[in-house]
Formats: sequence, structure tokens, C-alpha cells
Amino acid sequence: MHTDGTFAPASAEEARDRYEEVGPAAQTVVREVAKVMEFDREEYDDRVTGDVVETARDALFASLLEVRVGTREEFEDWHEEYDGEVTIVGSENVDSVVWHAGPEDGAVAATFQNEEEAAVATLRRQAFGRLYRELVEAN
Repeated sequence: MHTDGTFAPASAEEARDRYEEVGPAAQTVVREVAKVMEFDREEYDDRVTGDVVETARDALFASLLEVRVGTREEFEDWHEEYDGEVTIVGSENVDSVVWHAGPEDGAVAATFQNEEEAAVATLRRQAFGRLYRELVEAN
């Protein structure tokens, strides 16, 4: 088993703090991408909305979440000890699992056979949508 990612917020407050911290980076990324796409001032003002920057922030936050990657057996051992609700997506007939436990007794897991990178990316989007979106938007 191994972990990948930068942070695993232990509380709703810590999740909100991390979400706020990635805001300036998201804005910079959007601005630099728009520059490379050669947006003039009018096009930038027209196309780069608050929703665009918020989507970048959501994606950046999700991409930094710490996830565990392991065998089905390692996941089952963890799951037996975990007290919260776990949402599992994917097939039961594969050997590997990626998972993330959120700060409020909820976790998500995704099974995979060969494509670890794709499973990690999918799991992070699932984690943001299921575990964090309402927490960070409540701020």
C-alpha cells in the first residue's frame, strides 16, 4: 500500500482552510492559461468568469487530496477498522482499490485493475463531489 497526494483534512475547518489556500493558485493558473491562449482583455473579461476560477479551484483542491492505493485485502482491512460510511464505485472483481476518508465520517473508494493513475484521478473527483463540495461551499 502507498499514499499519493498532499493533504487529508482532519476537520471541516481544515478542509475550508485548504480550499481557501488553493484559491490564489487556481486564479494564477487560469490567468496564465488564458494568456497562453492569447485572450485579449475583452475575451478574458467575457470568458474567465468566477465559475471558471471556482472550477479550477475545485480541480486543484481535489488533485491534492491524499489517497491510499492498495490491494483489495489492504482496503478491506482498513474498511473493517473505519467507523464511517464508505461509498465504493467500480467492480468487485478486480485486485486494487484507491480510497480517501474525508473529515466527517465519510469515505470514498474506487476499484481498479491496471490503470492506477486514472483510478486516482476518478477517486479524487468523487471525493471532492461527495465529501468536500458542501463543506467548502458552506463557508
